[in-house]
Order: sequence, then C-alpha cells, then structure tokens
Amino acid sequence: MEYIAYVETPYKEKFGIPRQSGLAESTCGEIIFTPKFRNPDAVRGIEEFSHLWLLWEFSRAKQDTFHATVAPPRLGGKEKRGVFATRSPFRPNSIGLSCVKLEKVRIDQKLGPVLTVSGLDLLDHTPLFDIKPYLPYVDAHPEAKNGFAEEFREFQIPVVFPEELQAQIPEHLRGPLLEVLAQDPRAAYNKKPDYIYGMAFADYDIRFTVAEGILTVKEVTRRTQEWKKVK
Repeated sequence: MEYIAYVETPYKEKFGIPRQSGLAESTCGEIIFTPKFRNPDAVRGIEEFSHLWLLWEFSRAKQDTFHATVAPPRLGGKEKRGVFATRSPFRPNSIGLSCVKLEKVRIDQKLGPVLTVSGLDLLDHTPLFDIKPYLPYVDAHPEAKNGFAEEFREFQIPVVFPEELQAQIPEHLRGPLLEVLAQDPRAAYNKKPDYIYGMAFADYDIRFTVAEGILTVKEVTRRTQEWKKVK
C-alpha cells in the first residue's frame, strides 16, 4: 500500500486530539494529495457528497508485538478490552478510520485538488491510504449500540477561557479550540489536582487546569516551532 495524501490539521501533538471524529465539528484541516495522485479527475464528483471516510495510518503508534488486549483511557486505563473491541491506535496494523465533513474542494496550481474537511481527529501530517464517500443509507445505523463508550456519548466539561487569553487566538480557531477543551483532553487515569496541563493547538500552546469539574485556561503562548505545510 502507498500513501495517497497527507492531512494538515491544528493538532501538533497526540495530547488534545479528540478521541473520535466529529466530536470537535468545527475543527478544519486540508487533505493534500501526494504528487502521483494530484490529478483533478481523481476527485471528480466528490463534491456531491457531504461526508467522507478517511482510511489512514497511526504513523506514531506502530508496534512490533501483538497485544490481544488494551486498556482504553476512557475506562481509567485499568480495565482491559480486546483490541478488536476498541479503537485503540495500538493495533496489529496501524490503520485508523474517520468520518469527516467535506467543506470545500479547490484546485491549487501546484498541489492539485485540495479538500477542506471538518470534524477531524487526526494528528497533523497524518498519511492517508484512501478516501471514500460516506453513504448514509448504508453507513448510518441509529439503532447501533455504543458498548462501553455509551456513557461518554454526550460528555462535555465546562470551560472557562478568559477573554484576554482568547484574544491571542485567531478568531477562526477559537470555536474549534473550545470544542476540543470541552472534551477534556486528559486521560481518565491522569487527573491530578492543582496540575497545569499543556496542549498544542495550531501555532499555540494552551495551559489549563481542571478543578471541581471545570477546565480553566491559564496561559496562551505562541509556539516556537512553525507549522510546516505539506509540499
């Protein structure tokens, strides 16, 4: 198999990435095809669909040893489930699957077709193996069971983000960042009182605390490492 594209997203580190696609609906990114697949004909008709399936690689979660069970963070990192009963990145084959919304298709003189998508849960520069249209009449199953993830379906945490700190973030990134913070980026087993957590989002480092069930942003700083675009 070969990569067909890479995704540019605001998520520069693993910590802070939504646990599933669609949880941070307004977070946008761009799919940039590799040179071999920059023929506009390859995406002809794709704008007829509202959502897409992305088949991608957990490029930073490869392992050589098979583990039959994993400890999902949502279960506190102590209860184990079979690897095929979870969406853990630590799998026999490091393949991920995400459903995203197609926002726009544009043709770039150098990069060819570029797809803007939202609802991402992928690390910046994640490689893609394939893109397929989402078909609601066969892909959507409202009656489906959520298993152990049911209790987290509507989960959100209140966020206090002082206006003077929000002002340091470009306006188009504020909504997506608030959605990410409301998901509580911390692992269930890593919830220390009086601890300052840090996460990277786009070109910014966000520092926050969580006390009595409320997340409070304490500091926003510009990252020293520039966001590298796919060439």
